Parts: sequence; structure tokens; C-alpha cells
Amino acid sequence: MKKDFTYFILLCFVALQCAAQDNTIKIDAHLNATTHIINIQQEINYINTSKDTLRSIYLHDWPNSFKDRHTTLAKRLLDDYDRQLHFAKIQRRGYTKIISVQADYDQVKFYNPEDKSDIIKIELSNPLAPTKGVKIVATYKVKLPDISFTGYGASPNNFYLKYWYLIPAVYENGTWKTMQNINLDDMYSMPYTYEVSFAAPSIYTLTSNLLISDAHIVKDKVHYKMHCNTTNDAEIYLRIDTNFEKYVTSDVDVFTDIQSANLDKKLKDQILNRAIAFIKENLGTYPYPKIVLTEAAYNKNPVYGFNQLPKSLHPFSDVFEWDIKMFKALTEKFIDRSFLFNLREDAWLADGLQTYLMMQYVDTYYKDVKAIGNLSKLWGLKNFNIAKLNFNEKYPFVYQFSARKNLDQALTTRADSLSNFNRKIVNKYKAGMGLKYLNAVIGDSVLGHTISDFYKEYNLKKVSSHDFERMLKSNTTKDVSWFFNDYIHTKKKIDYTITKAKINNDSIAVTIKNKRNITTPVALYGLKNKTIHYKKWFSNIDSTFTVNIPKNNIDKLVLNYEYIYPEFNLRNNWKNPKNKLFNRPLQFRFLKDIEDPNYNQVFYNVYGNYNFYDGFLFGPRIYNETFLKKKFHYKITPTYGFKSSSVTGSFSALYNYLPENSSIYQISGGISGSSFHYAPDLLFNKLSPFVSLQFKRKSLRDVGGKGLMLRYVSVNREKNLLSDPNDITNYAILNLRYAYSKPDIVRDIRYNFDLQFDKHFSKISFDYRYRILTDKDRQIDFRVFAGTFINNKTDGDFFSFALDKPTDYLFDYNYLGRSENSGFLSQQIIINEGGFKSKLSHNFANEWILTTNQSISIWRYVEVYSDIGLVKDHGRKVHFLYDGGFRLNIAHDLFEAYFPVFSNNGWEFAQHGYNTKIRFVLTTDIGSFIKVVKRGFF
Repeated sequence: MKKDFTYFILLCFVALQCAAQDNTIKIDAHLNATTHIINIQQEINYINTSKDTLRSIYLHDWPNSFKDRHTTLAKRLLDDYDRQLHFAKIQRRGYTKIISVQADYDQVKFYNPEDKSDIIKIELSNPLAPTKGVKIVATYKVKLPDISFTGYGASPNNFYLKYWYLIPAVYENGTWKTMQNINLDDMYSMPYTYEVSFAAPSIYTLTSNLLISDAHIVKDKVHYKMHCNTTNDAEIYLRIDTNFEKYVTSDVDVFTDIQSANLDKKLKDQILNRAIAFIKENLGTYPYPKIVLTEAAYNKNPVYGFNQLPKSLHPFSDVFEWDIKMFKALTEKFIDRSFLFNLREDAWLADGLQTYLMMQYVDTYYKDVKAIGNLSKLWGLKNFNIAKLNFNEKYPFVYQFSARKNLDQALTTRADSLSNFNRKIVNKYKAGMGLKYLNAVIGDSVLGHTISDFYKEYNLKKVSSHDFERMLKSNTTKDVSWFFNDYIHTKKKIDYTITKAKINNDSIAVTIKNKRNITTPVALYGLKNKTIHYKKWFSNIDSTFTVNIPKNNIDKLVLNYEYIYPEFNLRNNWKNPKNKLFNRPLQFRFLKDIEDPNYNQVFYNVYGNYNFYDGFLFGPRIYNETFLKKKFHYKITPTYGFKSSSVTGSFSALYNYLPENSSIYQISGGISGSSFHYAPDLLFNKLSPFVSLQFKRKSLRDVGGKGLMLRYVSVNREKNLLSDPNDITNYAILNLRYAYSKPDIVRDIRYNFDLQFDKHFSKISFDYRYRILTDKDRQIDFRVFAGTFINNKTDGDFFSFALDKPTDYLFDYNYLGRSENSGFLSQQIIINEGGFKSKLSHNFANEWILTTNQSISIWRYVEVYSDIGLVKDHGRKVHFLYDGGFRLNIAHDLFEAYFPVFSNNGWEFAQHGYNTKIRFVLTTDIGSFIKVVKRGFF
């Protein structure tokens, strides 16, 4: 009996020791739904699994990243043109208030290192040796931020909690892998055993990825007991309504608030069972009994294509849309919860697996669904190439869109250094296509077996893409170094072409050329009536390679016919073995489309515009530019003016060169010309050859840029017989301009230097613009313009610096009535040169000018403005000029109105004809609107 008792005590002691050696997190939390504050006592049993002795421990405190406008998160959101957090009132912000921290029951020192508000460093009283553990107990309060900032936090009816408590950082290879919150939902943490007690008002329904073991009500609060073994996050969702639906599948219970009102529960069950069975077959079994999928998480990485096409047109069926949304959410959650990747540093494999599984799923169940859905069946659209694009063919197309603009980034680029476009779309697509590429090259289901084995071996373990590389290489004898070297680590573009196809009796000699500096396997196809009759992979083509293939009545030779790998240019992949004179015949298409490699395409559409002298302008616009950027493109726009009853128009031809390894982003050269009326019955003709350099930004997350342009502008104006006989109507100006811009959402800085040479004059000018939003969301604009003539042999003021309305002798500005001196159109203003709003007597300077323009907002769109300037004419004294009034700034630089109050003229609003003194800014160029919309994405 005594022996049994001793044995029992020994077992208990061993069990306690084992329990103490587990990494565990215990949380006791109470939510105050009124103040949005959670009172927390947290216990962390941390085991040192490294070989080093630790003297400090780092914790992630992401709720504190919402505390003010100076945090890394606030700055990151500003980079993404989201200013909500920056200007939020304190009651909408979040923070953490630490009351005490103990380590093994001793009070310890803790602080935010290097001003990182969402990282806590704990100084241990006693060094922590390898394999030893320490118990950290923290008492603190978390004020939840407004849910609108990142999709997590508090709203009037809901609480979405993710990363809402203190989470230990990972110690790896001698360093702490701390991560600040930048709204990527990518915290790198080790698995812990969670035990959570959470109390919340009984009006809320709780959903969590943890298992709920108990729930009982005490004084209008529900006290929940939750737990989960070996997990890396504890998500809690509280809603007044019961918006989460539960779906029971054979392997896992799915809870989701991603809705589809047009599908019944039974059909959704069938869809989810099929999706999970597919994931299980191709990846593995989910390691937990339940999975929670939220609309908030999905909206951060949606299926692009669904949210870009108008819902009113109902482009996709309800079944397809809900199925693909859920499949994407499921695969992302499977990969995120099963593999412990460091997604900040090594995300390409997780992205690639998710995209690859998505492509496989669509190929299996929705092979015929088009990229634009049912819109492809509409009359007028169904004959377009974009309407023929299958859903999975969008991946190489989107990659090409980025690569052709030289905006792509290597797959191994850190997530926090990727542009939003690459992080959310392009790199995910390229990674998925890369795995598809590997699968096609190595064959024999090697990749599928490797993915399954990889999932089994590293499920719930710390893992990196190097582990996958090592496993794949051990499973195949084929060379895959091209993939794990250049394809993954660089942004080198694949581009092969067929340069020659010569028929020799019963064979065809095909010459393939590698046009780029990357060598990868290439697939050659022989087609007969669009059916594949020959297909073979060739490797190690670093320059040119000739192969003889069977003739077999092949009528087309194609590289990468099935779009297996992402290629820079698909148009040069086609060759007719009979070497017809026109390998690709000419094709005219209405409206812009995607490229068709079978044709040389010419596009046209209807162009419309207006100016006061030509009236409404209509005509065809003929061009060769597709949705993908080309090196050479042209545009010809002949128009008919219904008021002038004459033919006018414009044209341009441009060649772009995008050097990849250079500080220069783009070199462009070309010529443009235009001919319109600039006054009643007076025509101008402009011809301008040019060359320009655009320099690369420091990173693709930076906005703005800098560039240099040299152009020669030749203008021929018809002369008004009643005008000044000394008026110069034919002139040619050499113009050199350097421009810089950094249009951040809070601070917008732009400036340019402009130098002009003509046989009659030469001049130099500097234009500086600064706009800032103050901490109280008040906008301040400030501008300085300075210009001086180096020499000036002209008579009159046509080439002089203008105080309020530039004459625009280079015909750069979009004036509706450029020669009008009275009437509504004369009140249009383009803020250049002097930038004054009032019309003053000294409104030109033929020697030098110095002006400042400033404004400050006082309420919403209403601002007050003032202009101050000095102008100097030959033989006249310097004039000091000023004006001021109110500015209605509806859309900055797009639509504004100015109401003068005072100037050198006196009190303007008290003078006769005040309505003629009001000035307006109106931009009709749709390109300006597009630039505003795409800010923060490219």
C-alpha cells in the first residue's frame, strides 16, 4: 500500500513537471462593452528551447499600436492612403496599460525598446538557461480600437478580437524575431496551449477558434471557459446578432460570417464538404476540430475579380462566387494555422500553396468559367479576347501587367517592403504559377506528393521555404535549381521566342531564342487546327537552340501555349512554319482589349472633347496600346469640331525602355503633335519631339518620383489680322525640365525647375508646392514661384510671366477658352506661374517675378487664401501685389472655386460685376482622376 502511494505521488510529480515544461498561455479577461476595455490577467509559461541563455524576453503588444499617430501602424496606414487612425479622436484609438509584470513571482523591469510601442522587452532577474522555463504574469488593460482601422477591435454591436493580448516573440538563430503591427495579420509566434476565461455581457454571442468547454451566466455576464492545445492565436468574435453560421463537415466544423443570401444551407454544406475534401486530398487534414472564417479577414485578401466587377451585372453565379470565396478563406486558414511560417520574411511558399490549390480547384470544378464571368456572354463583349480569358488565365495576365511596367518584385522580398499590388496580388499569383510550372516540368505527381509529405512532416511546426526546397530536391532527379535561384530570388523575366521555322521534308527545324538573362525550361507546342499534336520541354537554353520536330501537318508552332509559366511577352511565342509574308495579319478591334498573339492589333474608339472655339469635338481614336504596357505605342485622334466645322486632332508616338538594373525606371522618346483652334477661326499647330527619364523610387512603397524631360516645341499659330503686328506666331522652344514629387496623404511636396530657350528669349523658373494636413485635420497649402528672363528680345507679354492666367504659349494646359478675356470661360484658372486669383493691372512680368500662394482650411471644403507677389518689368519699378479670399476646395487640383475678397483693386466683393471675378479650377482629364484612385496601391 505504501509502495502504491509512493508511486502515485511520483506520477503526480512527473505530471506536474511535464505540465510546467509546456509553453502555455492562461488568460483571465473581462470585457466592459461600454468603455471597450478588457481587464486581463495573463500567465505565460515560457520554455527556452534555444541553446542560448536568455536575459530578456520580448512580447508582442499589438493593441498598443493604435495608441497615437506616431506608431508604426499609423505611419503604415498613411502610406496606404488611409488617414483614419492618424486623425482619430482618442476615444476611437486603442492602447495597452500595463499595471505589473512578474517573472517567477518577482517584479521585473519592462519597457518599449527603441520607441516600438507594440513591443515589450522584459528584463529577467535571473538568466534563463536552455530547456528551463519561466512563469511571466502580467496584469494590464486593453482599450480596443475602432474596428474600422484594421477590421479588428470594437464597433457599436460587435467585438472582433485578434492579437488582443500579449504574445511572446520567437527567439531564433540568436535573435528575437519581433514584429510590429503593420496591418498584415502576420505575427510570427510559436504554438502554445491556451486556457482562456473570458467574461462578456450576455447580449453578445461568442464565437472562437478555441474550444468552449463551459459557459455560465453571472450577473448579466457570460463567463466562458475555452482551451486549445498547440495553437498560435486565440481569436474571439462577439456579436449581438448571431451572424456566424455553423457548417458540419466530415473533418472539421466551419464557423463563418461570410454570407450568401441566395444559397440555402444544404447547398452550402455540400460546397464546404467538397472544398474541405479537396484540400484534405491535396494538402492534408486540418489539425483542429473547428475553423473560423471571417468576412474581415477575407476582405483583406479577397478574390480579385469579384470585387472589381459591378455586382449589379451579376457576372458570376452565386454558387461559384461563394464556393471560391470560401475555398480561398479555407486554404489560407489551413496554411496559416498548420504551418508556422515567418510570413514577414518568407511568405512566398504560403502564398504559392494557396494560389496553386485555388488553380487546381478551379481546373477541377470550374474549368469553363471565364475571368469576367457571365459578362463574356454579353453582346458587344463576347468577341473580345478578354471575354475568352478563362478564370485561371488571369494569373499570367496580371503578372504580365506588373512586369511590363517594371513594377514587379522578387518573391523573397520582405512583405513589409512589397507594394500593396504585389503583396496582395502579383507575388501570390507568380508564386502559385511557379508551383504549377514546377509540377509541369518534373511531372510524375512529384510535386503533389511533396506537398502532402511536407504538410505531414511540418504540421504545427516551425518551418521555412528552405525545408520545402530540401524535400522537393530529395524527391526528384530533375534539376530545379533554376526555380529556387532566379525564379524565387530575382525579378528576372522569362521571355523565349521562335526566331525561325524551316520545313525539311517530314520535319520542321525550329530555332528558339532566349531573349532575357534567365534560363528556365521552355515548352514547345505544335498545333493543328488549334489542337495540340506535339509538346516537349527543353532546358538549358541560354542563347539559341534548334530542334527538329515531326512535321505532322502542324500549322502553328507555339511556346508556352497553355500559359503554364509566367512570361514577359507572349506575342513573340507564335510562328507559322510556312513562313507567310504576314505571320500575324492586321486586325482592327473596337475598344482596348488584351493582346491576341495571332494578330497585329489596331484598336479604335470614339473620342469626345470640347473647347470654346471648335465646339464639341468628336472623332475616332486609333491606337495600338492594349491593357499590357508595350515598348512602342502610338495614338492618332482626328476630330471634327461642330462649331468650327473643321478637322483638327492630335497624334503621338512613343518608345519606352525599362532598364531593370539601373537607377533609372524608364527612358522614353517620341514625338507628339496637335492642331486645334486657339481663338475664333485661328488655328495652332504644335509639333514636339521629346526624350524623358524617370528615376526609380527608393522602394515601390514610396509615392511620387522624379524625372527629367527635354523637348523641342515648334508652334505655328494663324495670325489675327487685327492683332499687334509684332506678335510672334511662329516659334520653336527648347525646354528642359526637372520635376520632383512626393504626394503623401499628409505631406505633399512637389517642385520643378524649368529652362526655356528660343531665339527671341530665354528664361528659367522654379515652382515649389507644399501641402500639409495638420494634427487637427486642417489643410495648409503653400506655393512659391520664381522666374526670371536670362534675355528677352520680345515685344508684348505673350511670353512673359503671368500673374493670374498663363498665356500657355507651349499649349500644355487644358484651357476650355484659352483666348477669352471675358465671360465664364475666362474665369477658368490653372495654378501656374504667378498663381493669383484676382485680375490686377500689373498682370505680367517681362523681367522677373516672385510670388507666394497660401491657403488654410477653416471648415470642411472651405478655405481662406492669399497671394503675395513682386513683379518687375523692363524700365519700371518693382510692383508689390496681393489678393485674398475664400477657396472652395472640393477636389484638390481637380475641382476648385475661388471667391476674391480683397486685392490691390480694393474690396472685390463690393465692386460691380462680382460674379465675373470668381475663378474656378476644372480638370476634365480622366487620367488625373485615375492617379488619385490608384494611390497607395501601385
